[in-house]
Amino acid sequence: MTTPIDYEQLVNAIGDAVVISDANGAITLWNPAAERLFGFTQEEALGQSLDLIIPERLRGRHWDGYHKTMATGETRYGHDLLKVPAVDKAGRAMSIAFTVALLRSPQGEVTGIVAIIRDETSRFAEDRALRKRVTELEARLT
Repeated sequence: MTTPIDYEQLVNAIGDAVVISDANGAITLWNPAAERLFGFTQEEALGQSLDLIIPERLRGRHWDGYHKTMATGETRYGHDLLKVPAVDKAGRAMSIAFTVALLRSPQGEVTGIVAIIRDETSRFAEDRALRKRVTELEARLT
């Protein structure tokens, strides 16, 4: 006999941020890892727009894609790891990597999106520094 999975415990224990937003982009789930990553408590985040963590300059593009996904029920990012800028509660710029999945009603209608997110800020900075160093070294050789 298998023991049923306690999904709430799983979401709360996982090390990656789990954020669910409804069809309008309002946050409906914000796990403890999301609190640690972005600095907003669950109480501060629930019911708020995803604009909470989206840099202002990227919001138009984000919402165009979000609304298209809600209207068509399709996303081109279903299995891709997305890497984008984000902001935390203090307004600090950060780099995040995440995957998304569409949530559907029993009738198949898209009701929201779940994102599994991790902080890639340090890795992004290291990659950028490495690319800069390689460019400098290549310039010396020519």
